[in-house]
Amino acid sequence: MNNCLITFRSVTPAQRGEGVLRRAGMDCALQRTPRWMEEQGCGYSLRLRQVDGARAAALLRRNGISFRKVYLQGENFLEELSV
Repeated sequence: MNNCLITFRSVTPAQRGEGVLRRAGMDCALQRTPRWMEEQGCGYSLRLRQVDGARAAALLRRNGISFRKVYLQGENFLEELSV
């Protein structure tokens, strides 16, 4: 099963985003973003179901929560999405 990863520069916006998405009924998990995935060092991400990715990005924008990128993550691939 594929997941969607939404990356953030720091933990605070990631935590705020987690709250917004959970209140909207989306299941998500806050995690450290793997270093190999981020060029600019440490970061945090929210992992959620692929089908919730575009809706989650729209909700975050609507609530003024800035995020860096959205990725589709499969077993053997990682692809940046434009949402």
